[in-house]
Amino acid sequence: MEGYDTLHDLLVKLFNEIMNIEEKAIITEEFKDISNNDMHIIEAIGLDEPRSMSSVAKDLSVTVGTLTIAINNLVKKAYVKRVRSEKDRRVVLISLTEKGVKAYHHHAEFHDEMIKATLNGLDEEQTKVLVKALTNLSAFFRTYGK
Repeated sequence: MEGYDTLHDLLVKLFNEIMNIEEKAIITEEFKDISNNDMHIIEAIGLDEPRSMSSVAKDLSVTVGTLTIAINNLVKKAYVKRVRSEKDRRVVLISLTEKGVKAYHHHAEFHDEMIKATLNGLDEEQTKVLVKALTNLSAFFRTYGK
């Protein structure tokens, strides 16, 4: 298949580069007290209504116990607040504080710049092909090993 080796090299290098560069880009002086993983938890919590721990854990493909450890640290650092649901006191709802919202937007800016750089110079048809290829890759990752 034409381009197979090139695609292989690109994907392997991209995976590593994205992880390294994203960490350098988003963990700035202002956000040096959190990790790249913390930033992805902040992203998963989002800006909308408070979310249950179980729904965020599901989105991140982690256990509620694992998420609880990270949330404890983010609460201590004032990025996240935690409250019990008024409807069901067993349910813990989490949302972002003002500091967490600021971190969320900082992270989103990096992703926006990354998408713009990816689409730079592509026409509509090329963009559709790229989206289809990445959708296939995403489906592979979701089903791999199941």
